[in-house]
Amino acid sequence: MATAGWAGMRREGALARWRALCEADAALARHLPGAEGRFAIEQEGLRLVLRFAEGRATVEEGGEAGTAFAAPAATWARFLEPVPPRHHHNLFAMRMRVPEFGATGDELAWAQHCHLLRRALDLGRWILRGESGPAPASLRPSLGTPAPPCPPACGRYVTVRAGGRDVVLYGESSANGRSPILGLHTAGSDGRQFHRLMSEPRLAAAGWSVTTFDMPGHGRSPPIAEPGAWALTTDLYAELVLGFRDAWSFAEKPVLLGASMSGEIALEIAFRAPERFAAIVACEAADHIAGRRTPFAHHPRVNAAVFTPEWVEGLMAPHSPAECAAEVWWHYSQGGAGTFPGDIVFYSGGWDARDRVHRIDTSRCPLWMLTGEYDFSCTAEHSAETAARIPGARFGRMAGIGHFPFAENPALFLDHLLLAPLDAGRA
Repeated sequence: MATAGWAGMRREGALARWRALCEADAALARHLPGAEGRFAIEQEGLRLVLRFAEGRATVEEGGEAGTAFAAPAATWARFLEPVPPRHHHNLFAMRMRVPEFGATGDELAWAQHCHLLRRALDLGRWILRGESGPAPASLRPSLGTPAPPCPPACGRYVTVRAGGRDVVLYGESSANGRSPILGLHTAGSDGRQFHRLMSEPRLAAAGWSVTTFDMPGHGRSPPIAEPGAWALTTDLYAELVLGFRDAWSFAEKPVLLGASMSGEIALEIAFRAPERFAAIVACEAADHIAGRRTPFAHHPRVNAAVFTPEWVEGLMAPHSPAECAAEVWWHYSQGGAGTFPGDIVFYSGGWDARDRVHRIDTSRCPLWMLTGEYDFSCTAEHSAETAARIPGARFGRMAGIGHFPFAENPALFLDHLLLAPLDAGRA
């Protein structure tokens, strides 16, 4: 199997077992009504076609397809490993970072059926592992424990001045530690991303609490733009973060923690207002990220409540627990119309600090940059290159983590976070 890729489906009965799983799978069945598409998986001398139509999912060798995914057998073999290596764990990841992988044909159909494709390919993985019986709802590892109790958090609304107007923001704070961390959620999500981190006993034992807030139009914060009109800018974002920091009335200077777009604004704050924070931890951040906008997050023929979390699913590491990944998926599914693409206007458009990150003064506020191994949007290499341009910045690559460290695998992320002397800059 090391280099066979999908050729294992030619073993006696394998293709028939995959077909039977597809036709009987409850997770697929929930999403099949209205589906209509054919998708080919190609490698040397082999073409497998997945078909979603008439409320059924099936797979055959050969046949026509509107969209095709092609790669050498060795590349597919990496994709099919129980724990695929970085950038080989998801079709979107391979499309972005694996040169040997190609996707051709109907892009719209792919966007419309990406959740069905992921599940059907997971069922193929299950068969090629030699497993028997129905596949679990997720092939990710399970925490094996019930969901944590409600986090020890209390919330309230505050009013800040940003963008030349008063803006109402919802914030909440855990009360399980003396020293505060101000956590910023990622694009299209909200402060619930920090609930599991808030509940981590090791964080409280180390003396830390977490405060977070929902950006306008995210979570429980009211919007400041009509649906679809939200477009985040660097200046507005910085004003919201600094405004909330002041309005919340922290007893002492907090540590600022962000990832993805909030990791980028953390770099901007390190440049603009380092004295306002005890330390800054910028995760999954770089001075500029290009090419990460998609037309399908706000497309009239695509269900954004499914497509956006599926796009996000591919940004998480296969090691991340099923329960955590499901929460990230669900939070993104609940994002308001146009909220995620409006955030991406900042993340992969307006944000460009290549002209100023080298002027960040880490003597005024320590700066730590951490990036997950499996992040194919802002890769570890992107972050390391940015950190190298900032005198005194420290960078760490987080093995087994993707783009959403504090949400997708909070326990593993905490291993990295607690290594940083976060109180080094506290007055």
